[in-house]
Amino acid sequence: MSCYMHNPKKHHMEDARRMLRYVKSTIDYGLLYKRSEECKLVGYCDSDYAGDHDIRRSTTGFVFKLGVRAVSWCSKRKPIVLLSTTKAEYRAAVVAAQESSWLMLLRRI
Repeated sequence: MSCYMHNPKKHHMEDARRMLRYVKSTIDYGLLYKRSEECKLVGYCDSDYAGDHDIRRSTTGFVFKLGVRAVSWCSKRKPIVLLSTTKAEYRAAVVAAQESSWLMLLRRI
């Protein structure tokens, strides 16, 4: 939804309302971590080189899991046009590594 923030249409508002209804209905959901489960921090990242056919920008994303549960994730369109798939993948890895460093600090607390 955030990619349509600057130029929303009527159907985007309908989608936003549907998402808010979903959040309202799942407000009591949460993540449960048991002592017996392995709490290993694992991260994945990927990039879609020039996947947006209109403006040729890449989308990068990552997800971090603690045990079997996702604890941090992001998907974002890059503000610049990257010149190769290698650069797109490298940028995705850099963003994921920055997030990983914060998660490792929080895990130690």
